[in-house]
Amino acid sequence: MVIAILIVAALVHFFVGSLAYVRNTLNGISQPNRMTFLIWAIGPFIGVVAGLAAGGSWALLPVFMSGFGPFCIFLASFANPRAYWKLGWLDYICGALAIIALVLWLITDNPINAIIFAIAADVFALWPTLIKAWRFPKTETGRAYCIAFLNVCIGILVSTRNFSDMAFLTYLFVANAALVVAIYRKRVLQFFKTMGASA
Repeated sequence: MVIAILIVAALVHFFVGSLAYVRNTLNGISQPNRMTFLIWAIGPFIGVVAGLAAGGSWALLPVFMSGFGPFCIFLASFANPRAYWKLGWLDYICGALAIIALVLWLITDNPINAIIFAIAADVFALWPTLIKAWRFPKTETGRAYCIAFLNVCIGILVSTRNFSDMAFLTYLFVANAALVVAIYRKRVLQFFKTMGASA
């Protein structure tokens, strides 16, 4: 019963975070990198299928949601000409590497290898957005990543601790933590500077 409540709470939290990002994207406030969010959608979907094949449990549901949210954001980016980030050479290189990782998943019969390739694809997709978040944090919706981080923490709590459950969850834990730091670090530093000046 407790596990079911935690899973529902994770889904609700992630849905709220995704809606916030979708809203900001539709309004042109956030500018998602389309390549990143498309791969972010595909990668977790692959991770879920592979995880189920390897005996994964309900802990994979947050992983599925971590793909569903980016897919909605990817679609929303087409609704507003100001709601996307112009792709550069790094984006295309990372996108190509991510696609290669996805192809490797398609040609492997080993569910564990599939999970590894899915994570690799997600990492390549993460890199351009992480750099963008570090340099231009206002182009991202930090709240969505904070909620995603909490969502992953809940997934870890209900995990059976086997590889099929923990691999993608562990990666998502690190990835979302890095994005939160990249987006909010300037605000945190400014807060402490303000507090120091007023002391």
